[in-house]
Amino acid sequence: MSHYAPARGPVSYIYRDDHLILIDKPSGLLSVPGRGVDKADCAITRVQAEFPDALTVHRLDMATSGLLLMARSKEIQRALSGLFERGEVEKSYLADVWGVPAPARGEIDLPLITDWPNRPLQKVDHEIGKPSRTLYETLNPQSAHTRLKLTPLTGRSHQLRVHLAAIGHPILGDEFYAAGEALTARPRLALHAARLAFAHPVTGERMDFELPCPF
Repeated sequence: MSHYAPARGPVSYIYRDDHLILIDKPSGLLSVPGRGVDKADCAITRVQAEFPDALTVHRLDMATSGLLLMARSKEIQRALSGLFERGEVEKSYLADVWGVPAPARGEIDLPLITDWPNRPLQKVDHEIGKPSRTLYETLNPQSAHTRLKLTPLTGRSHQLRVHLAAIGHPILGDEFYAAGEALTARPRLALHAARLAFAHPVTGERMDFELPCPF
């Protein structure tokens, strides 16, 4: 939950070259600085301590672990951001959720919007919410919880967390959208960015990375 935090120190690099950097962001570490000195420690500042030219391309929630991509120039940052915006980056996540979804695979299509009185929370809003779509696939159902492969087709804030909670299967350990046993079942949010695949913006080479689930 909120007290879960990674040890300070260098990040774990998955890949790096003259143009981009891919790291394994631990759960409990911000992607970018938050407000206040207590939120200055984050993935980008840790990387910039070794690679001062590193720039943010996308973000993962503080509680989410996994693959986080960074650029090493403004030009590459624009190119990589464009890949994300055009849906040309393949992304998949692993999550342990409460209960057993039925059917075993499907699509969650629920519009989302910021819950302004309760920021940073998001909520489903069928009137003014932005289109939001998530594919899910059951990997190993158990009696109390299930591991899912999640593929976001859109990139809304907290999308996977809100979508799973909205269908009655919150992600375990989610301090924002889970309650009771689903909240206390894990010491951290059971959500992991497990795969990223994209074309290298300079060489055109297909880059495909997978990171084992830490929970």
